Amino acid sequence: MPLDPVELTSALIRCPSVTPIEGGALELLDKTLTEAGFDCVRVDRNGTPNLFARWGDKAAPRTLGFNGHTDVVPIGDEAAWTCDPFGGEIKDGKLWGRGATDMKSGVAAFVAAACDYATQSQPKETAIIITITGDEEGDATDGTTALLDYMDTAGEVMSDCIVGEPTCPNTMGEMMKIGRRGSITGYFTARGTQGHVAYPQQTNNPVPALASLMAELSAHSLDQGTEHFDPSNLEVTTFDVGNAATNVVPAQAQATVNIRFNDAHSGASLSDWMRAKAKVTAERTGIDIDVRFQISGESFLTPPGPFVDLVAGAVAKETGVTPILSTTGGTSDARFVKNHCPVVEFGLVGKTMHKVDEHVEVEHIHALKNVYSRLIRDYFA
Repeated sequence: MPLDPVELTSALIRCPSVTPIEGGALELLDKTLTEAGFDCVRVDRNGTPNLFARWGDKAAPRTLGFNGHTDVVPIGDEAAWTCDPFGGEIKDGKLWGRGATDMKSGVAAFVAAACDYATQSQPKETAIIITITGDEEGDATDGTTALLDYMDTAGEVMSDCIVGEPTCPNTMGEMMKIGRRGSITGYFTARGTQGHVAYPQQTNNPVPALASLMAELSAHSLDQGTEHFDPSNLEVTTFDVGNAATNVVPAQAQATVNIRFNDAHSGASLSDWMRAKAKVTAERTGIDIDVRFQISGESFLTPPGPFVDLVAGAVAKETGVTPILSTTGGTSDARFVKNHCPVVEFGLVGKTMHKVDEHVEVEHIHALKNVYSRLIRDYFA
């Protein structure tokens, strides 16, 4: 009996798995996969719930991987929802609830496709690995990274991997992700000399110095884009002084910037560039400027080739739409998987993810399972 991905999605939505709470979602998937013949292992780390599942020969020449997450963002104002955010209700041809789009439907679709294949096939020289985390929407420090660490220790290897995040802007099948831009955040602290505004000779105001540095960074064109990537962009996301007095020059000002960067840069090269700009401003103004960086992920690309073509072909055959090969959007756990094996992302239309009344078209969930099922068959053909 084929596994219904809509029923599984609805059951997962009824698990209130707001990061970092497991909510019963991984327990449900563990049971579902085990019944289909998968060997499952919980790989929890530092309170983060994770599930590893394998079907087939560990020595198989090719192992197809699927990666996803069951944790969801908070629901926000529950009174603003027109349905129970953890009800998994179906109405008007849509499935409603937190995680319906991002990404319990994607997980349900690839689990259903994998379970169908496992119960209908012999595992000779074929293998499927499924990795699911409860920490994608959070800090992501002990989620997919913990699963990959476990795999390295256990000698588990994926040849290629699909991440089931929603990738389509408006139409089912229109886009798949073959890479992502990197992300780096810079935290700047400027320190001067506090004093009365009437005696500027006794002060050194850090605000103009930091403001001029932010303006210089913002005005700089990092690049014009590369073959597969949009131009990199730097945005000042906050500027804080915390000075409640109008007659006092503050001692300190802080600002934060975030850069989404393509393959013309690295986190290290951008750190060096921002640090050098801060040094020049500090020398010019006499203001001490400290800066620290957090690199959330480097840019990466899975170049067009056999695996990308295989995924694109499965999408086109099942949806009738030839997907655009894109690197747009924010970060995903593909940024970790790419260190292990080639990885692409394909999933549903993501217009309602993280929103009040998040929902997904029921027929799209079935279509997504069909794409994954065809991909599995073609991969091992």
